[in-house]
Amino acid sequence: MRLTRPLLFCLLPLFGACQMFAEKAPAPVANQVRLQGLLSVDAGQVMFSPCGEKRRFALVDGGATGLLPEAANLSAEGPGALFADLRAVMGATQVQGADGQLDVRTLYRLQREGHGCEDLNFKRLLLRASGHEPEWSLSVSGKGLILDRPGQPSLALPYMEEQLPDGRFNLSSEANGQRLELWVAPQRCVDGMSGAVQHLTAELRLDGQPQRGCAYFGGSRTD
Repeated sequence: MRLTRPLLFCLLPLFGACQMFAEKAPAPVANQVRLQGLLSVDAGQVMFSPCGEKRRFALVDGGATGLLPEAANLSAEGPGALFADLRAVMGATQVQGADGQLDVRTLYRLQREGHGCEDLNFKRLLLRASGHEPEWSLSVSGKGLILDRPGQPSLALPYMEEQLPDGRFNLSSEANGQRLELWVAPQRCVDGMSGAVQHLTAELRLDGQPQRGCAYFGGSRTD
């Protein structure tokens, strides 16, 4: 079922009311589960169906992630299903037709375009970052990183990671006389071309030249 802007905005007060009762200590990560799937709206309730499953969960934005307004903004750009990647606490619900409730604590990404549920490499990735003008995409795994750019061969390199204050970190590599750095910060980022929302900002530096973009944690990264 497709999301429509008017219906989503009508649901904003409902989510706001839910958030009033969610001002508790954050749920331990051990009680949370990360899921990817599709958003739909049924009888005024936002529902989530995990990839490859028939189960449907009612969503509550207990983490004040901004999921609903983000979905409203993205759906306003045109029809089509929305893909969501989130971390939530799973529990029971009284919503008719729902198999349970997901109390959303982290919104990793929300998008219309892209591989979504068909991303076969997601579980092996630690991080994926990308940007435009010029186009670039960087995939990071435990085996190294791969930088892809149109018209150029993929560049596979080892890397070192440095943890920085406030959840920021830096990946760096130097090979064949070329230095690559990726600076990542935990800040909402909107892709200027697709409108997709991701939970990290990224800046790629090739030999000192900065190129800005967005990023999100892959399935192999637990933090």
